[in-house]
Amino acid sequence: MTEKSKQIEGRTGPWEIVLGLEVHAQVVSNAKLFSGAAVGFGAGPNEQVSLVDAAMPGMLPVINRHCVEQAVKTGLGLKAQINLKSHFDRKNYFFPDLPQGYQISQYKHPIVGEGEVIVEHDDGSTFTVRIERLHLEQDAGKMLHEQDPNASYVDLNRAGTALMEIVSMPDMRSSEEAAAYVKKLRTILVYLGTCDGDMEKGNLRADVNVSVCRPGAYEKFRETGDFSHLGTRCEIKNVNSYRYIQQAIEYEARRQIEVLEDGGKIDQETRLFDPGKGETRFMRSKEDAHDYRYFPDPDLLPLDLDPAWVKAIEATLPELPDAKKARLQSQYGLTAYDAQVLITEQARADFYEQAVQGGSKGGRDAKLTANWVTNDLAARLTAGGLDIADSPIAPDGIAELVQLIEEGVISSKIAKDVFERMWAGEGSASQIVDKQGLKQVSDTGELEAIIDRLIAENPGQAAQVAEKPQAIGWFVGQIMKATQGKANPGVINQMLKAKLGG
Repeated sequence: MTEKSKQIEGRTGPWEIVLGLEVHAQVVSNAKLFSGAAVGFGAGPNEQVSLVDAAMPGMLPVINRHCVEQAVKTGLGLKAQINLKSHFDRKNYFFPDLPQGYQISQYKHPIVGEGEVIVEHDDGSTFTVRIERLHLEQDAGKMLHEQDPNASYVDLNRAGTALMEIVSMPDMRSSEEAAAYVKKLRTILVYLGTCDGDMEKGNLRADVNVSVCRPGAYEKFRETGDFSHLGTRCEIKNVNSYRYIQQAIEYEARRQIEVLEDGGKIDQETRLFDPGKGETRFMRSKEDAHDYRYFPDPDLLPLDLDPAWVKAIEATLPELPDAKKARLQSQYGLTAYDAQVLITEQARADFYEQAVQGGSKGGRDAKLTANWVTNDLAARLTAGGLDIADSPIAPDGIAELVQLIEEGVISSKIAKDVFERMWAGEGSASQIVDKQGLKQVSDTGELEAIIDRLIAENPGQAAQVAEKPQAIGWFVGQIMKATQGKANPGVINQMLKAKLGG
């Protein structure tokens, strides 16, 4: 992406967007961060609330070791600094869904320090987003306003649930880059097993910080680290889809440009995105850190991690997306694009590897297998609203189908019909081909008889081939029609060229 393409034309000249994201990722854990209450989606209101979550007098928080391990694992996956010493702070603010009157979070001493994420553009090029920090904190509850016209209700099921807040540096310069960053971050977290990435349930959501500046100002910021070169930022809270992230950024950037070009100034504030209207609206004035009156939580000891424990966690890390992409390219000779599409979902990449290594003779054509997994199968799954784990066609089914194409038993066109029948549960690829009589005709004797008849019946068409080789296509079409699409295209082309000289 060029510097020019990042610019937005205003009435008074070009502007540029500067973006930093705070991604809240719910930790995969059976219990909350500081209590033994269950974590899960779909329970009735206030059914998963302990006395600690409800902030009953005298209740003390106890750290969940598994949540700490998940945060460390995530930090390692982000190639980040793991801080062996960190502590929890109280972040003071008052809201009905926060019964303590404060949130237990981390401020100056987070569990994870600086890291980075390498993100892919659609054209295959990459850019790097620096991670400033990752800290652990507890989630708040939820306000329900639709139950009663005269009252609001509070559901504390989510209160105390462990969140990882992953804070980026302002390294993104367009709405596309921001969405691509969240997509890549989600992929990493799901591979690690530290967050399920379910954006619809709010288990992964982003606070998007948006500001605008004139061309050249961002470069001065990167050279000096001085934020004064950048415009005043507004934070858009809790955006939970890639499309909404892009829409919110584009609307907010335009809004800020209009305010500035009209001679106004941008107020530092928190805003909400309204998907129905496609616009952001004012929520509250944006607080600075000192407004929260952070101080170390007196009920919790500082976290002191054993380096050997961190090393042991590192040894359990799975193959992460970037490493898997590189291996798929080197091991199977895939293009960067094909490998990228496959690794976007871990289950898809695993399905592909099982398929490409399958078949009765082992080792299928890598590119052909990738095409079936990422195109035909993916389209069918999307249309059916299914995950690849629920696919009615198993990896060895795709492998068998590809093997039949490779061996010339069926053509690629016939394979489409076979695939649809496999999806409908009519049997394996081989069973369907045998039952429906779909084997490709490669018998040269049978094909030669058809070719000779067509040449004899159409001498004018045959004579044209010598002058215009593409005229051979007419014969190919007629032979395919005569064989109900079962003739082997490679064989008939060879035979026609031998007889007609095309």
